[in-house]
Amino acid sequence: MITTTGALEEACEDLARAEFVTVDTEFIRETTFWPELCLIQVASDALAVLIDPLVKGIDLSPFFALMADPSVMKVFHAARQDLEIVYKLGELIPQPLFDTQVAAMVCGFGESIAYDQLVARTTDARIDKTSRFTDWRHRPLSEQQLSYALADVTHLRDVYRVLKASLEQDGRSDWLAEEMAILSDPATYDLHPDDAWTRLKLRVKKPIELAIMKEVAAWREREARSRNQPRGRVLKDDAIYEIAQQAPKDEQALGRLRTIPRGFERSQTGQEILAAVARALAIPKGELPSIPRPPQLPEGTAAGVEFLRVLLKIVAEEERVAAKMIASGDDLEQLSAKGADADVPALSGWRRQLFGERALELLDGRTALCFRDRKVAVVPLDAQVAAAE
Repeated sequence: MITTTGALEEACEDLARAEFVTVDTEFIRETTFWPELCLIQVASDALAVLIDPLVKGIDLSPFFALMADPSVMKVFHAARQDLEIVYKLGELIPQPLFDTQVAAMVCGFGESIAYDQLVARTTDARIDKTSRFTDWRHRPLSEQQLSYALADVTHLRDVYRVLKASLEQDGRSDWLAEEMAILSDPATYDLHPDDAWTRLKLRVKKPIELAIMKEVAAWREREARSRNQPRGRVLKDDAIYEIAQQAPKDEQALGRLRTIPRGFERSQTGQEILAAVARALAIPKGELPSIPRPPQLPEGTAAGVEFLRVLLKIVAEEERVAAKMIASGDDLEQLSAKGADADVPALSGWRRQLFGERALELLDGRTALCFRDRKVAVVPLDAQVAAAE
């Protein structure tokens, strides 16, 4: 357990000599907006360490320098929340990056496989999960907790090797690189308060209601960040929906809402919510936001989507790639509606080679689906027969 800046500097110097390091974090965020970092685990082949970020006075700069070192591959499993923490505290995205959960989807281990399951399937090791729901803020941590935390990065070394070898053998390393580009984009972790409304369900029907929802959601986002409290503790989603629909203009109107606690309307928070509503109501009618509506799809699109779903399942099984890595539901809709003119990931790069071209052939009537030997198969159609039909 590293508890001093000097020990951390020494460990990171050793870790920086490695070709790759495996990384994990333990954190708590149930009562805060920002995750509270409680433990950092890092391992190379030669060294495995636990870093205590809660020790008073410890400087994590050596760890962040390691995360920024371009000569060392950083390996995570389900990296997004870990990367959010590093981005918030260190103002950087670890580079280069390898997410074993994403790699596992490319290598045929299913969608969003859990770490313990991936370890079991690639190394035959078993992880004791009894310390999974630990309050990592508590000190001292028990030997069992420390062993559990360390296993998150020591087993990951072997998992990384297995997946890396599989990607290289199948010529799929570039496929993973495309996915890592998304995880490496700072915009993935920095939602602007003005866009906070996109987290909410669209339970409004009028432009003015959407304007109010946007203003109140943006206020809540800023307030939650400044208080370091979960959004729901500042103002619940249901309250935002009701405020948007009722548009309260004064304390009395705000106090009558069923989702607002008694006396809330007389608080400073209540006044700020009323101010947010007033800003929305002041927007000229011609400048109000439009209600996002799904595009009208041509007749027959739904049937085409069902055919494409079957094809996607066939391709995913044949190629041992998780279906959601190949094409999304929106991809299938756009393909069915627009064919080769669809602007979707499924028609670019490796996805087009794997699935997109076959999807276009099916939509153009050059291939067909048939049930043969108790399985659905894709069969080519005779060109003359297809033309005649």
